[in-house]
Amino acid sequence: MGVSPFKAAIDAVLAPLEFAARSDFAHFDRVRALGETVSAACARAAELAIPKDARDLLAHVGKQFATVADDEMTPAKVAAALERLRPLAAPDWAEAALARSPVALPGVGPNREAKLAKRGVATITDLLFRLPIRYDDRRSLTKVAELTVGLRATFVATVLVSGFSAQRRQGRGRRGRTFEAVVSDETGTVRLKWFFGTDAIASMAKKNARLLVTGEVKRYRFDKELVHPEIESLPEPADRGREAGASGPRPAPTLDQIVPEYSSPEGLHPRALRRLIESAMRQYADLVGGHLPDNLVRTQKLPEPADALRELHAPTPESDVEALAAGTSRAFVRLVLEELYLLELGLGLRRARRGREPGIAITDAGSRTRAAIAGLPFELTRAQRGAWEEISADLVCPHPMSRLLEGDVGCGKTVVAFLAAIAVAAAGHQSAIMAPTELLAEQHARTLRHLVATSGTEPELRTALLTASIPKAEADAIRLAIAAGEIDLAIGTHALLQESVEFHSLALVVIDEQHRFGVRQRAALAEKSRDSASPHTLVMTATPIPRTLALTLHGDLDLSVIDELPPGRRPTRTLLVREGEGARVSEALRETVERGEQVYVVYPLVEDSEKIDLRSASESAARIRSAFPDYRIDLVHGQVDAAARSEAMARFARGETQVLVSTTVIEVGVDVPNATLMIVEHAERFGLAQLHQLRGRVGRGGHQGTCICVARGVTEDSEARLHALLSTTDGFEIAEADLKIRGPGEFLGTRQSGRLPDLRIADLTRDVKQIAVARAAAQQTLVQDPKLQRSKELADAVRARWGDRLALVGVG
Repeated sequence: MGVSPFKAAIDAVLAPLEFAARSDFAHFDRVRALGETVSAACARAAELAIPKDARDLLAHVGKQFATVADDEMTPAKVAAALERLRPLAAPDWAEAALARSPVALPGVGPNREAKLAKRGVATITDLLFRLPIRYDDRRSLTKVAELTVGLRATFVATVLVSGFSAQRRQGRGRRGRTFEAVVSDETGTVRLKWFFGTDAIASMAKKNARLLVTGEVKRYRFDKELVHPEIESLPEPADRGREAGASGPRPAPTLDQIVPEYSSPEGLHPRALRRLIESAMRQYADLVGGHLPDNLVRTQKLPEPADALRELHAPTPESDVEALAAGTSRAFVRLVLEELYLLELGLGLRRARRGREPGIAITDAGSRTRAAIAGLPFELTRAQRGAWEEISADLVCPHPMSRLLEGDVGCGKTVVAFLAAIAVAAAGHQSAIMAPTELLAEQHARTLRHLVATSGTEPELRTALLTASIPKAEADAIRLAIAAGEIDLAIGTHALLQESVEFHSLALVVIDEQHRFGVRQRAALAEKSRDSASPHTLVMTATPIPRTLALTLHGDLDLSVIDELPPGRRPTRTLLVREGEGARVSEALRETVERGEQVYVVYPLVEDSEKIDLRSASESAARIRSAFPDYRIDLVHGQVDAAARSEAMARFARGETQVLVSTTVIEVGVDVPNATLMIVEHAERFGLAQLHQLRGRVGRGGHQGTCICVARGVTEDSEARLHALLSTTDGFEIAEADLKIRGPGEFLGTRQSGRLPDLRIADLTRDVKQIAVARAAAQQTLVQDPKLQRSKELADAVRARWGDRLALVGVG
C-alpha cells in the first residue's frame, strides 16, 4: 500500500528522533550523529511540494539540528522536535491540508473563492484533481499562413496594431468594449478578438509585443480570426528562466511545452485557473498518497499518485501527448484505478454489512409457489424461471436479500414479484410493492389481482392498493388491515411511506422503477415492519442497465436479468418521420383505428415549457377530433385531477376511447393490449430510454405494434438517439447506446435518486476494463481483511471518499 511522498519523508525525519526517545530516552547516550541525520532528513522533506507552514517548520527544525554535536544533543531538544513534528505525520493533518479552501493560495480572495466553490472547486483537492480536458502541443508551432479554420493552433506572432472598439452588447443597455489585435509573422497576418477580460489582454497585447497565441481558428467574412485565444508574452531570451514567487518558482512560457487546458468556471480565465492548479501542485501534490495494493501497482507499472498528477498537470516535452489526451497514459490509469478501487471497496463493505444483518427466512413455501406457477395462464420464459430461481434461493436465507431485477418493458418482471409475494405470504409475512406514480401502482394492482384470480392459489393472496387518491375512509381501513396483518401484499406509491402506515410483518419490499426513488425513500419503506429483522429487497427497472454499470452502480445488489419477451410478443416496428410528413401519420392512425385497435399520441413534458406543451397537446387533440369526428379522443395531462384522469385511462383500457393524447410520458405507462400504435411527437426531445419504453407499451396483445417518432428539429445528440432507436429493439443494446450518448449521470437520472457516486476522474462508460481490475483488487483485499480492521488508513480513505454517499460511516 503506497504512502504519500511527504508521509515517507516525515517518517524519515521522525524515525531517528523516535529511536532516540525510545524507552523514555533509556539509550539516548548511544545515539550518534542525530543532529546531522535529522537535519538532512528535514532538508529532503522541505524540498517536496508541501504547504508553506510545513516547509517552514521543517526548515526551522533542520536548522536547529544542523550544528548540534552529539555531546550537545539533549532529550529536551528531541522531545521538543517530536512535539512539533508528530502532528505532520498524522493522516488527518494531510487530509485537513488538502481540504483547505483555494483561498490558501496566492491570488485567491473571497470573490474568487466563492466563484470556484460555486463551480465545484471548494478545496485544494478539487484543484489537484481537476484534470485537463485537452492538451495544446506547443512543441511544433504553426505559421500564420498555415492556420486552418476549425482547428486549434499555436503560433508566435508580433502585434502590429491593437485597441478597443466600442459596440452595443446584445441584450444589454450599456455599451461594451471589444479588444482587437492584428498580429503577424513572416508568413501573414491574422486578427485576434476578445469580448471580456479585455483590460488584462490590453496590457499584454501592446504594439510590437511578441506573443504566444493558442486558440481555435474561425472564419470571419473573408478572413480568419481567433476569438478569445489564450496569449502569453514571450520574454526576451535574456529574461527567460524561472520566475520566483511567493509560492515557489513557476516556469516562464517556453516554445516546447505541452500545455494543459481546463474547463474553467465562469468568470475565471483559463490561464488563471491553470496558474492556480500549478500553485496547488507546487504546495500540495506530495501530500497525495496512494491506496492501491502494491502488487497491482507493480504489475500495471503505475506511477505514484503525486507523480501521476505532475505528469497530467505539467507534462514534459517528452510526454506522449496522444496518450494524455486519450486518457490512456499510465498516470491517468493510476488515478482512475485509485478512485474505482476505493469505490469498489465501499460497495463491498456495504454489501457485506447487509449480509450480516438478520433477515426473515422464507421457508416451506415451495408447494404454494409451484402451484401458483402451474396455475398461471401462460408458461414462464426461460429468463423468468432463472430470475425466480435466484430470488427464491435468496428468500430462504436468514439474511435480507438485496437484488436488482432488470428487463425490458413487457418482459414479465411483475410475475416474478408476484411469485415472491406468494412465497412470503405462505410463510405468514407481508410484502409491499412501491411504484413512482399512481398509474403504475394501479396497473400493478390490476395485473396482480388478475394473476391471483387466474392462478387459483389457495389461500388467495390478499392485496390492497394505497395511493393518495384513495378516499380517506377507505385508506384508513386499508392501513388498519395492513397493520393487523390482514393484507398480504400492499401496492402503492409514496403513500406507503406515510407515518400512519405500519406493517404487521413486512418481509419483502419491491421497488419498481427504482431510479425514480431516492435512497432514503427506499430505506424508509424497508423500516416499516414491526420486526427487528430487515425485510428482503427486490428493486426492479424497465430501463436495462449495461452489466458493467449495474455491477458498479449497484455493487451491493445481486443482479438478475430477464432478457427475453414472452412467447407471441413481436418487437415493435419503429418508424421515423420528419416535419411535413403528417399525412403518413394520419393515415397510420386511421388504419389502426379501422382495424379496431387503439392509438397513443404522446407529447414531451419539459418543466420550463409545460404551458407550451399542454397547449400543443390540446391543439393536437382538437385537430385529431376535427379530422376524425367519429373517433373518441381523450386528453390527459398533469393538470387533470386524479379522478378525471383515472376515468379517462379506464375508458381507454375498456376500448371506449380510440385515441389517447397525453403530455406526460409516465401517464401512458399502462397495459392496454389492444393499443398497437404509438405516435411520439417531438421525439427529439425524449431520452433514448424513454423512447424505447414508450414503444414497448404497444403491441402487447399479440398484434404487431408500431411506434412512429415524429422529429421536428434535431440536434447531433437527438439524431444519435433516434438512429440508435431505429437500429435495434434490444433493450440492452439501447442501454449501451444511451449510456454512451448521455453519460451515466443523466442515463440513470441519478441527480434525483442519489444513486450514482460522484466520480472525479473515472468514467463508467470509458473505463470498463479498469472497473474490472479495481473490482478484482477490492474483492481480494476484502477476502484478506473483510472489515478493513487491519487497514485503518485504507478504511479511513474509503470512509472519507465515499462514506456519505454509501452510508459507510461505521466501516473499519
